[in-house]
Amino acid sequence: MIANYGYRDGSGTYYISIDTDKCDGCIDLPAPKCVEVCPSDVFEVVDEDPNDPLREEPVAVVKEDQRNKIRFSCAVCKPASGYEISELPCVKNCPKGAIDHSW
Repeated sequence: MIANYGYRDGSGTYYISIDTDKCDGCIDLPAPKCVEVCPSDVFEVVDEDPNDPLREEPVAVVKEDQRNKIRFSCAVCKPASGYEISELPCVKNCPKGAIDHSW
């Protein structure tokens, strides 16, 4: 399942998407990579998926207080025009390829 965190307004659509089928919260690593590399402290790993009550495995989510300001929180990592989205630290460092951005 794809979990979208963010918002849409008159200036655009700003979402971070996490593929919960791929994400395992980096349980086999010392620390979750998305949490580790994000300079804006956008991510956290929770024990149960809030979007799928039947799943009882860790999964990364965007913190509640960050969801309505993704555009600004993620601005420090957004590449200059012409660069690929895969250049973002959270996207590039996710070992499972579970994170994507909409803009």
